[in-house]
Amino acid sequence: MTTPKRAYVETYGCQMNISDGELMEGILEARGYEIARSPDEADVILVNTCAIREHAEQRVLGRVGQLKGLKEERPGVLLGVTGCMAQRLGEDLLAKAPYVDLVMGPDGYRSLPDVLDRLASGTPPVVPGSQRPRRNRGPQLTVLNLDTGENYEGLEQRRESSVAAWVPIQRGCDHRCTFCIVPYVRGGEKNRKPTEILSEVAQIAGNGVTEVTLLGQTVNSYRYDDWAFPELLKAVARVPGIRRVRFTSPHPNDVTPELVEVMATEDAVCEQLHLPVQAGNDRTLKRMLRRYTVDSFMEKVEMVRESVPDIALSTDVIVAFPGETEAEFRDTLELMRTVRFDDAFTYRYSPREGTPATRMPKEWFLPDGEAQARLEELIEVARGIQSEINRGEVGRVEEILVEKPGRDHGFMLGRTRRAKAVVVPGGLDLVGQYRLTELETTTGATFTGRIVEAPERRRVG
Repeated sequence: MTTPKRAYVETYGCQMNISDGELMEGILEARGYEIARSPDEADVILVNTCAIREHAEQRVLGRVGQLKGLKEERPGVLLGVTGCMAQRLGEDLLAKAPYVDLVMGPDGYRSLPDVLDRLASGTPPVVPGSQRPRRNRGPQLTVLNLDTGENYEGLEQRRESSVAAWVPIQRGCDHRCTFCIVPYVRGGEKNRKPTEILSEVAQIAGNGVTEVTLLGQTVNSYRYDDWAFPELLKAVARVPGIRRVRFTSPHPNDVTPELVEVMATEDAVCEQLHLPVQAGNDRTLKRMLRRYTVDSFMEKVEMVRESVPDIALSTDVIVAFPGETEAEFRDTLELMRTVRFDDAFTYRYSPREGTPATRMPKEWFLPDGEAQARLEELIEVARGIQSEINRGEVGRVEEILVEKPGRDHGFMLGRTRRAKAVVVPGGLDLVGQYRLTELETTTGATFTGRIVEAPERRRVG
């Protein structure tokens, strides 16, 4: 009897990358591969990558260099780099890491098993968008085609969690923010059929999973025939067995009254919204090509809070964007203090080759020290606001969905509908259960809670 090949997928980056990692595992598993728990056990090692920031790419290159040792110890092991970084660097990645066997972009995963089989046999296939570099070593392959029709319909993900599931509804992006590499590595916006999405959600619910997060680069711009995002969100929220629905990452321009009405009236839609602002100054937003102003962004915030008063808002913010003055940076800090986001993901601008922002005048680019100082000040403001908000919520009783063990022995981690992280005493038997919990203390970012009531257990898995 032939021993099945084993594959290991190691993912870096955003929720879409995590979902893509699960997709690759599902594709390989359907073709007879076993999914390994570590690279040491695998015949195929795939490093699934992000290209948003230079730091992430350097981290991946370092990790790939570490994995080179496994190839030396066990000849025949295939090492691949997939995802956005693979698409961006292409054959340059093979020059930086010549021991890599496969470089595959986000639209190549459907062909992954065939590509690996042929690489293992020493005869790489000719597939759309592929090239075979000439090197004095075994076969190598790059698969870098951007397919305008590839949205991976009909393929099943291998979901890591038995509690919550990512559901991609959209791939790529039609927005061309000047700082962002995504349209260049994932292509234009491609939306899935609503019937396929709803069928997938129903299957997820049938497996006992009660929380889903709809994924897209600008998820609320989704449209397919007569379906706009609010209609899809409402339909997903009404799938039997689904108790919580989230979505990420929306664009402020597509936060419409129709969307807000669904958020306010559908019980399953969580009181949480991630709303990337990126900057708090109109001149900076214009250079970013964000297509809204500070005033119009604030109107969206006010509209959401008026209809969903208990909403928890999070955001993304970039500082030190080319040309950002000290006054413009101060405007961003002022917006943070005005909106008071529950959470913020903060970054200093990272140049991505090929994006319009890299072609701005060189004198607009801030020195590293000044850029880092702005980031540190932004982090201090954002964390201070988050801490103040969370301290004010100590004593609330909220329902948490227990997800996994906490960092400390004897504690489990759960999340409220508003995406607040809460650790509670307990064991693995709590995973997948909803429990009413009193928020007793907070570190500023995470709560410690006490279960005050045990509702009827909801079986997961």
